[in-house]
Amino acid sequence: MKLLKVLSVLSTLAMIFVLVGGALVTKTDSGMGCGANWPFCYGTWSMEMFIELSHRLVSSVAGIFVLLLSYFSWKKIGHIRETKFLALVSILFLVIQGLIGAAAVLWSQSDFVLALHFGISLISFAAVLLLTLLIFEVDHKFDADSLKITSTFRKHFFWLAIYIMVVVYSGALVRHIDSSLACPSWPFCESGQPFRFDYHLGQWVQMGHRLLAGIAFFWTLYLLFHIRKHYRYSRVMYQGWGIATLFVTIQVILGALIIFTKLNLFIALLHALFITLFFGLLCYYLLLSYRSRKKEE
Repeated sequence: MKLLKVLSVLSTLAMIFVLVGGALVTKTDSGMGCGANWPFCYGTWSMEMFIELSHRLVSSVAGIFVLLLSYFSWKKIGHIRETKFLALVSILFLVIQGLIGAAAVLWSQSDFVLALHFGISLISFAAVLLLTLLIFEVDHKFDADSLKITSTFRKHFFWLAIYIMVVVYSGALVRHIDSSLACPSWPFCESGQPFRFDYHLGQWVQMGHRLLAGIAFFWTLYLLFHIRKHYRYSRVMYQGWGIATLFVTIQVILGALIIFTKLNLFIALLHALFITLFFGLLCYYLLLSYRSRKKEE
């Protein structure tokens, strides 16, 4: 069991590096750093080549860790209902993510297809994170096994998770069509012109992403208010969702700072990191919701 815990932590960290590394590749335009070659890397030595090659190596190591984690999880804790499903999802979406990355290098892909890359990796990360939580028996430590989540909250968590995937896709699309600075001001596209409607495509995508992100932020706050009302004494629900709200708040602030700092790379990578952490935590509430529904049935 000790080996399984080590593998789960390494797999989770590796998937975070894969996600942040993918964002780094996109933000530095390093996707073709190895030329039109995959899985090998040929070309002139450059920073772009180093970034792309590093991302491929990290993704390969993550793939090995996730494969081992899935195998040993299936073997050791396969009796837990969600284990086998999560093991399959983590491997499946990691493979799909790798294939999309390879296709982007070998054959030209549209920006709308490339924007799917981050979201698919996000699903694989969430599955690995949930496996890790199962292995460390987080449910038992925080008395989450006996938690009863009402139908209303279950629906909110489900639809918010789907909605966050849309927000993530729109954010990835902003990067892939080079519209990160299409709007030089924040929160409106241009200072003093909040209701301007003659935007070009990049500005429409940028403002659309801001609108979607704003709705996600207020949706999360709305849930925090009602969770405080109904689950104030539940550490998992109230304190956990408080952490989720903190993540999404930092995410919004970082989104604004990207504009104010003119695409500071460190801030942009933190932006990718915090949406990853928020989505992973949200998926944990989906797991708890699923268990709660099964108990009702």
